[in-house]
Amino acid sequence: MCGIAGYVGSAPPGLLARMLASLKHRGPDDAGCWEEPGAGLGMTRLAIIDLVTGRQPMRSEDGRYTLVFNGEIYNYRALRRDLESAGCRLRTRSDTEVLLLTLATRGLNGVESLRGMFAFACWDRLERRLLLGRDRLGKKPLFLACLGGTFLFASEIKALRCHPDLPAEPDGAALTHYLAFGITPSDRSLFQAVEKLPPAHVGVWERGVLSISRYWAPRPAPAPATFEEAAAETRERLREAVRLRLESDVPVGVFLSGGIDSGSIVGLAREITGQPVRTFTVGFEGAPDFDEREGARAIAIRHGTLHTELTVDPNRPGLLADVLDAFDEPFADSSAVPTLLVARATAAHVKVALAGIGGDELFGGYPRYLGIRLAGTYDRLPLAARRALARAVPAMIRETLGSRNLGGWMRRFTADPECAPTERYAAWMQIFGRREMSGLLTGEPVGAPSPPSRLVQPDRPGPDVPTDPEVFAVWWDLMHYLPDDLLAMADRLGMAASLEIRAPFCDHELVAFSLGVHPHLKTRGFRLKALLKAAVADLLPPAVLRGRKRGFMLPIGRWLGSTWRDRMEDLLSLPSVRRRGWFRPEVVDALKAEHLSGRRNRADQLWALMVLEAWCRRVLDGVPGAGRLFPPRGAAEAAAPARKGP
Repeated sequence: MCGIAGYVGSAPPGLLARMLASLKHRGPDDAGCWEEPGAGLGMTRLAIIDLVTGRQPMRSEDGRYTLVFNGEIYNYRALRRDLESAGCRLRTRSDTEVLLLTLATRGLNGVESLRGMFAFACWDRLERRLLLGRDRLGKKPLFLACLGGTFLFASEIKALRCHPDLPAEPDGAALTHYLAFGITPSDRSLFQAVEKLPPAHVGVWERGVLSISRYWAPRPAPAPATFEEAAAETRERLREAVRLRLESDVPVGVFLSGGIDSGSIVGLAREITGQPVRTFTVGFEGAPDFDEREGARAIAIRHGTLHTELTVDPNRPGLLADVLDAFDEPFADSSAVPTLLVARATAAHVKVALAGIGGDELFGGYPRYLGIRLAGTYDRLPLAARRALARAVPAMIRETLGSRNLGGWMRRFTADPECAPTERYAAWMQIFGRREMSGLLTGEPVGAPSPPSRLVQPDRPGPDVPTDPEVFAVWWDLMHYLPDDLLAMADRLGMAASLEIRAPFCDHELVAFSLGVHPHLKTRGFRLKALLKAAVADLLPPAVLRGRKRGFMLPIGRWLGSTWRDRMEDLLSLPSVRRRGWFRPEVVDALKAEHLSGRRNRADQLWALMVLEAWCRRVLDGVPGAGRLFPPRGAAEAAAPARKGP
């Protein structure tokens, strides 16, 4: 695990050293760089496997290939045996060398044999080309930029910004996507000059041109047709995914949320190792519907874990600033704040943590999956009846500030009576819908016009897009929500704390198996995660199996009316909104008024706007101390860097 960076072309003196210094948090154990005229590669290392001989950049024995690699190849032992059988001589015990020789012998076709999380860049000295690759679900990032013929890559945007000529203009299309979903797209960032290699893609930079291709897409594998057989195979496949991710030469812990996913990982890890597991959880005082500590304690007691708890303090300054520093761009998922805190607490004890990310997507854990099934009945109603429901729901069911906002769910469900089922699902996921965004935006251009040709050409939907609404919902989450939100958050915030986060549920073979299981089996009897619960029932306390789902998020709706109100009023004041010029001040003011009066829960929308304005102040305006949850108490504090550490 590490941070990687480099360039092809000409580079200012000291650029690579500055890029690596900006990525020190991703790899505090070691650093290395290699340069020759026209190319340079570097890395910062968090040593986890082969602590002694796995240093990078790693060169092939003949000097042709030089590799930097971020991630873990979980099946590297099997691949190593294949390479040795083919006559390759390996000098280390590292997965880095296995990847290097795989690329040297098979080229980018070898990526399909990898089982793991990875982003890599490999310089082919003979052909004068750079090979790039990213794992199937996008667990590891790779940002790209091209400046005057010089190609740059890095694990984080901050490293690319070390180049003095990288412009800071925002990207209008990425901003629109951010307002819709609270995240930036898989292929671009909020910086117009910075793009991403999308998940499941490989690329070649050669003679000033980047060519990319997709090597994997989520497709169903054969799966049992009966509930009992599917539950048994789910258990075995999940157990294997956990076993592979316990591979480490340093201690491993588990993020324990108190739910089914992380609880099953704890139980399987204890079963596999026979040793107590270190577990870590976070909670919120005064918000029991958001707090999962009770369930986490029950699981910890059940498996005799070495358990650590911490509590989010909403009065603590610097949290938002630290999140913005980790992402380099706005990110509106409120669970980023507790994720950063639990990552810091975990990193004080271990270098690697397993997390339950992906369990909801694979095994029917979201209420919206049941909603998409109900939508089939709803769509059979006459259009006039659906329109009447859309008008009546807001008055019938009041919105709340709790974690189960039924009024908000129903409003989204009925909002567009004429929408196609698959389009409706994507609309449910939006923070600002199309109509709301149209009313919010002033119409003024954001940044310079988009360049005529982009470095990374986005994928076009093809025939593999599912037409069944229930299958489409899972596909959409695997293609967008999981990589661009949950896995991006795990990487950026884990690495900000020098912690590697591994996600057994995101094993691509487990994903393919899950897609082959009929959705009705996963939620049999209209019960969320019915199949997964049956598969791991013996590992979890009965109260956890019966408990209702809680999202791992902050009680922002309440805090915006109390603890965080002053900060909201500062970031979204009328003068501030007018000065930015992107949004209609009267619309933003109406959002605040509706939320504070209790008429609507506008927490997600207000939080997205607050995070965006805080990012703009820090990055576009260069305001010291911007992004703090509370204004600094004095000029000295304002000039100080964001506070690190728990």
